[in-house]
Order: sequence, then structure tokens, then C-alpha cells
Amino acid sequence: MATPPFDPVINVDDAPTERGDDPAPYTSHWRVLTPRMREAGGSLGVVHNCLPPGAVGCPFHWHATEDEVFYVLSGRGMLRYGDTIREVGPGDCISCPAGTRTAHQLGNPFTDDLVYLAIGPREPNEVCGYPDSGKVMVRHLQTVGVLDPREYLDGERGEPRILSPGKDLSS
Repeated sequence: MATPPFDPVINVDDAPTERGDDPAPYTSHWRVLTPRMREAGGSLGVVHNCLPPGAVGCPFHWHATEDEVFYVLSGRGMLRYGDTIREVGPGDCISCPAGTRTAHQLGNPFTDDLVYLAIGPREPNEVCGYPDSGKVMVRHLQTVGVLDPREYLDGERGEPRILSPGKDLSS
């Protein structure tokens, strides 16, 4: 029997707490419960999240390739999903399938922490849309911005370099 390359068990209390440096209301803290999953060949991740009162997890967004599932452990929160807003609480499991362009967001307008698990892959080529702001995130490019629509051949002037045999194509 082979020895696993890492200990597959982590206790939530042993996982380091991480915090973003985003301004309020995007203040939360989390613990990654699958820190070595990807390096071991896996693709699924689980994050233990805590939204304090008055906090929002992230901007309203949808995923092109990543399914996400949220499972509420304690506290109450509000889920914005597409055109609906509803309360969620302990035992609620929220499914956010990729590719639907249905955006989602969790927030906590209540007096106790909202604690939940976020489950999903972290696809290296993910694209997310942010309908409230018109932004797009392209993870592979490590870029978030607003697209400026153009015609397909806009900016493609002159003779394509590939049609100039004998010229130095490296510059």
C-alpha cells in the first residue's frame, strides 16, 4: 500500500486564517481547508469563510467555468442570486453552476457572524463577469477590467508579419 504524498486531513483550527486587504464592506476572513489539493493532482477546493456583521464576501459575479457550492454552518446571511435576494441560514446548501451567467453574492446584514464553506475548483483559465460594474476578470492574465468592444480586425494594419518570409520575425 502506498503512502499518501501528504496528510489528507486538516482540522479547521489548524488552518491559518487569511484576510484580504479590501475595504469595507468586503471584509472577511477565511481558512483554506484543502491547501495541498492542487499540487497533489486534485482540482476541488474547500474554504471555511466567515463574514462578520455588515460584510459582503465579494462583488456580485458569475463564473464561466467554475461551479461553486456554499454550505452555511452558522449565522444568517443574504444570498443574491440572479434577480432574487433571500435569507440563508444553517444547513442551507447553495448551488451556483458555471456557464449560466447567473451571478451570485453572499452578505451579512445581521448581528452574528455568517460562517460557511465554499466548495469548488480554482480553474487557472477562469473568466468571471461582474454585472453591477461591467468588469470582467481573466484569471490566466491576472487581470480585472472593463472590456472595450472592438471589431475583430481592428488594429490589424499592414501586411501580417507571417507573410514576409526572410524578415526577422522576432521583433
